[in-house]
Amino acid sequence: MDGIHDMGGMHGFGPILREEEEPVFHYLWEGRVLAIVRATPIPIPGGMRNNIETMEPGYYLTSSYYEKWLHARIKGLVDAGAITPEELEEKVRFFEDNPDESVLEHVSVEAETVPTSRASFPNRNLEKIGPKFDIGSRIKTRNIHSEGHTRLPRYVRGKPGEVTNFYGIHALQDALPTGQSAPLEPLYAVQFDAKELWGESAEPNSTVTLDMWESYLEPQ
Repeated sequence: MDGIHDMGGMHGFGPILREEEEPVFHYLWEGRVLAIVRATPIPIPGGMRNNIETMEPGYYLTSSYYEKWLHARIKGLVDAGAITPEELEEKVRFFEDNPDESVLEHVSVEAETVPTSRASFPNRNLEKIGPKFDIGSRIKTRNIHSEGHTRLPRYVRGKPGEVTNFYGIHALQDALPTGQSAPLEPLYAVQFDAKELWGESAEPNSTVTLDMWESYLEPQ
């Protein structure tokens, strides 16, 4: 979708600051959010990414990475009917008033969650689906304005490029209706000349390489 998350090529946000020796998690709660997302097998209507990308723009820009994950998981649980907004508000109020209360009994869930997590990332390269494009093929990206999640950013739509790598067959990550399995498609690395994307203001002799599913592409 054309939302605030699709920021490639936008101006006015300042430099990207890189943190040296950045830890995996800055706070303990971030690891818990990751564990909750990976270990909660409840189908989320529209998907996690759709819930992140439909956040109010100001909220999105001021939220950290795992704050976005937490928002998406909570919204998904409410949308799926697993909890009600009233139940959520009641629990939040309770733990605000009783911060020393234990949230859950400590139990070991590794035996169940680790195999499940690994099984959710199967080897898609074994699927026998032939790629339409070869390395070196000249392509043009389609001008797709998806209403849901897509990995085709605005700044490359309708632009010519060249296939530089083939990754095998992977599940298309675009948003799907609830309960529908992701289709399998060939996945490529596609290189674009920076001038094709940014015009004469582009850095000389530079390129941009993006991973693109086959349905994003057409022969040039």
